[in-house]
Amino acid sequence: MRWIGVFLCSALGSLVLGVLVSSDPDVPVPVAISQESTPEPTDFSPEELRLLQKRFGVHGPQTPLAQLFTSGVDQLQPLRTLTLERLTTLKPVILREAKVHRVNPMLLTAILFDEIQHSKPGEDLPFIAHSGLVKTHGPAQIGITELIHQKQLPANPTAEEIAWARDQLLNPEMNVKLLAGKLRRLKGELGLSEDSILQASRSYLDAKAIATLTYLHNGKLDYPARVLGYMQDPALHGLIYSGRRANRPLMI
Repeated sequence: MRWIGVFLCSALGSLVLGVLVSSDPDVPVPVAISQESTPEPTDFSPEELRLLQKRFGVHGPQTPLAQLFTSGVDQLQPLRTLTLERLTTLKPVILREAKVHRVNPMLLTAILFDEIQHSKPGEDLPFIAHSGLVKTHGPAQIGITELIHQKQLPANPTAEEIAWARDQLLNPEMNVKLLAGKLRRLKGELGLSEDSILQASRSYLDAKAIATLTYLHNGKLDYPARVLGYMQDPALHGLIYSGRRANRPLMI
């Protein structure tokens, strides 16, 4: 089934209509935005959620207890400092892969910040990764299925190929490259231009696209709001744009 993302604006600009349309005529997902309120890009209608669930297998938000734990982790300054230090080492590959795959570098950085910040201790140790106890690996928490999507593995990999894939996912540079490729792939599956660098600060439509992409990456409904928040984090902006021309517009 081929899916097409369609975003329509009225001539007067008084109504924005976001539609995710399937080739199946029974499952259109219209989202009407009132001109009287500021739209929230992380709000998904029940129809949108059903469509995304059917196509991509995403689901609802974390439990309230898990959300509380996530919020608490974000308040730990030593952990935040360590995460920023790790991102600093990844900055060259973030900038390179953002350019190659036409992805907003702040989007890559925000996803990496969240995934590193909330990773479980020891889950990326080689013997843990190769045990099969965890399904996603590396700073971006990418799974083996993504290598299949990107044609780096066959649909039914052998045990040796799976072991090779796990080693690739544990390589931080390869992991970031796969994340950038995943975002570009998902843009294509949603009918968005794969060459469009989405900027949440530019328009609601770009912000909605970013929210959808991040939802599809993580599968949790509360994830897009966190990522969009991190994209506005001054420390992350400083990390990515330090040493670049001051008059260059920031791509939030």
